[in-house]
Amino acid sequence: MVEQSTKNLRKQVAPYEKSQTRESVFQILNTIVPFIVLWYLAYQSLSISYLLTLALEIVAAGFLIRIFIIFHDCCHHSFFKNRTANKILGTITGVLTLFPYDQWAHDHSVHHATSSNLDKRGTGDIWTLTVEEYIAAPLSLKIGYRLYRNPLVMFILGPIYVFVLKNRFNRKEARTKERNNLYLTNVLLAATVGLLCWAIGWENFLLIQGPIFLISGSAGIWLFYVQHTFEDGYFEGDKEWEYVKAAVEGSSFYKLPKLLQWLTGNIGYHHVHHLSPRVPNYKLEEAHENTQPLQNVPTITLAKSFSSLKFRLWDEQTKNFVTFKDVKAISKRSLSVKVKPEI
Repeated sequence: MVEQSTKNLRKQVAPYEKSQTRESVFQILNTIVPFIVLWYLAYQSLSISYLLTLALEIVAAGFLIRIFIIFHDCCHHSFFKNRTANKILGTITGVLTLFPYDQWAHDHSVHHATSSNLDKRGTGDIWTLTVEEYIAAPLSLKIGYRLYRNPLVMFILGPIYVFVLKNRFNRKEARTKERNNLYLTNVLLAATVGLLCWAIGWENFLLIQGPIFLISGSAGIWLFYVQHTFEDGYFEGDKEWEYVKAAVEGSSFYKLPKLLQWLTGNIGYHHVHHLSPRVPNYKLEEAHENTQPLQNVPTITLAKSFSSLKFRLWDEQTKNFVTFKDVKAISKRSLSVKVKPEI
């Protein structure tokens, strides 16, 4: 992207930062209400066929992803103009998605402030090592990193650990407000699960909520992963790091089919979101379409996105993501340069 075109990008996107109460309320109605209806229908279908139940659960999982996007916007105070309204709805949707509002809002704000910054990794992002760090790492760290980057761990076991376990505990540095919000979320979550188990039985609850949770959780991690892991990404040290470049070059435009785009709350326009987190999800597409420089950002199609699974490490020399296999060639290249005799 041309340097000159990036200077005023944030100003160009600013007009789309204002939320619209009517649009937000409509999104609540067309997202949370259908999810509850689908959940109830899935329960009723247990007596008919579990294949029918699974079909309903897949659709319900899509709506749960959309509920998470509402939660996500509330954490950015972009869903409603009123901060209290954002926190109330954010806490409620946090119970549905298993995320404590204040804690995740903190971690996610850090992610936005440090995304693609090599010197400030570690909060709210995907564990990413550079090639040099990986080569120099002890065997135990290499094994741990390879396990972390394994699709089974990242997209199946990962959501279970983060959503069910990690999200139930406070950060060491958490302030009183954040701690109390997590306690409230846990109490509301326990009450909701307990009530449903009492009403329909714990077996039926797991048969319904289990697949919905796994499908939506895996899809959610996938969305976050693919929008920050693509060949021509962006990573720089703190001195060279630039917020706008990190947004438009370090976050992809994930061009999804319209139905998937709707279910995922337009989060495919991730470059716009990182450029301006205050743009509500229902204005992301409009901001993209009406801002000319954004037409040149990295674009990933659904078919192309699966190739991102092979990218494991960031190569600071070529400014690209590379595979584990590439490391062998890079290591040999570096070794040959070091032992090259002087003329």
